[in-house]
Amino acid sequence: QVQLAESGGGLVQAGGSLRLSCVASGSIHSINRMGWYRQAPGKQRELVAAITRGGSTNYADAVKGRFTISRDNAKNTVYLQMNRLKPEDTAVYYCNVGPSVAPGPYWGQGTQVTVSS
Repeated sequence: QVQLAESGGGLVQAGGSLRLSCVASGSIHSINRMGWYRQAPGKQRELVAAITRGGSTNYADAVKGRFTISRDNAKNTVYLQMNRLKPEDTAVYYCNVGPSVAPGPYWGQGTQVTVSS
């Protein structure tokens, strides 16, 4: 089992920045892929960004050029730096990790990000 602890959400004005963090603990040897998903009210959960242990990344088109995912393997932590935030980025953001396929089997509790116009 893997436990995930997220932090960093909050309220920010449009154009502002936030950084999300997610620390993994437990059976971390099984983790290759770490990522962030988000779910806005009335919408399906969607991939925001993901990164492998080797550093390969992929991003949703809506966030390319504004968000950056990174990880510190020594600290078992994945980060999401969110810049130039827009009101449409408002959602609950979930950390997700697993061996390979997306999404992985382990989810964080979610952290609210609200962007005001």
